[in-house]
Amino acid sequence: MQEQEQEQAQGGVREAAFAVRGALAAARVGLVDREVGAEVVTLCAVAGEHLLVVGAPGTAKSLAVRLIAEQLGGRYFECLLGRFTEPNEIFGPVDLRRLREGVVEIETAGMLPEAEIAFLDEVFLGSTAIRNTLLGLLNERVFRRGATVPAAPLRVCVGAANHVPQDPSLAAFADRFLARVFVDPVADARLEELLEEGDTPTASGQVVQGSPDALAGVDRLAEAARVCELGSVRLVLATAVRRLRAAGVPITDRRGVRSQRLVAAAAVLDGRAGGRGAGRPVDVATDRADGGRAGCGSLCHAAEEYSHGSAARARRLAATGRDLLARFGPEPRDGDRRPRLEAVLREIDAGFATPDLDVELAAIRAWLIAAVQA
Repeated sequence: MQEQEQEQAQGGVREAAFAVRGALAAARVGLVDREVGAEVVTLCAVAGEHLLVVGAPGTAKSLAVRLIAEQLGGRYFECLLGRFTEPNEIFGPVDLRRLREGVVEIETAGMLPEAEIAFLDEVFLGSTAIRNTLLGLLNERVFRRGATVPAAPLRVCVGAANHVPQDPSLAAFADRFLARVFVDPVADARLEELLEEGDTPTASGQVVQGSPDALAGVDRLAEAARVCELGSVRLVLATAVRRLRAAGVPITDRRGVRSQRLVAAAAVLDGRAGGRGAGRPVDVATDRADGGRAGCGSLCHAAEEYSHGSAARARRLAATGRDLLARFGPEPRDGDRRPRLEAVLREIDAGFATPDLDVELAAIRAWLIAAVQA
């Protein structure tokens, strides 16, 4: 009976993972060189952690968040913070009707305290009052307003900034954002793809809503992640933290402990009940094992970004090729699609010698060559 219950629970995790991965795949369709952002937002939503995106202005830091929020569903809140931003612009105004009755109450409808996914641009420019209130929302998922402390449904908050703050007074606040993604301008090899996507309805925010089961799937996976078996990866994770500290990367005890949540989230996103370890190298972002031959299929772009492994790159290119084949068919006739196909072909040839291609990637390369020559 116990084995049957465990199998049913594992089946529920796999179904939830399938729904969430479907939403993630739909969001990645509208992204160019920002797929890692969508993957890490999803990972953090499952882990119950928050993400800091760091990059120069104009690098589309918010795009991945908007697209994955559309696909996961739920209430979304976005705000650009500045030095003169008032708390009521984020948390809601005082209810004047209640104030006439002598009761101070905040009207939170449509504001951050009722959001399930949030994006705060220039997050470190907010006032001390804003940051102090945000700490309760980020850390404890509560909105403190006088004697009442209502729970907040926030799954993940994404903060954006041009750089990581050096001010010691901001260090504790920045530490609440466990995951970090650094973005640069889109690589030259993908400029044609960027120009094409930038002229589509997706770029203007007209995104088709994802599966209604996706946000419920996030909650189901979050529940599974809390009981995920991580004993086999703790030694490797501790070694990674030591190496980062030795390299001068500040990792607080809190960040080190909470990073286990990302490992658990990556495992359940793949439909597994535990992290991989047993003496094999595993890293937080990718769950990469055996020198890169195995990995987290749900986070293929993050796997490539953080492992720098050829196997991860091959998986990502194969997935891109399959998507193109599904979208354009085996014999694409639309000449406007040719730059997209050529970009992927150039990336394959730049990264791999032809004899080193596996069967799937070799077949995708052959299709791309035939398509661009048609």
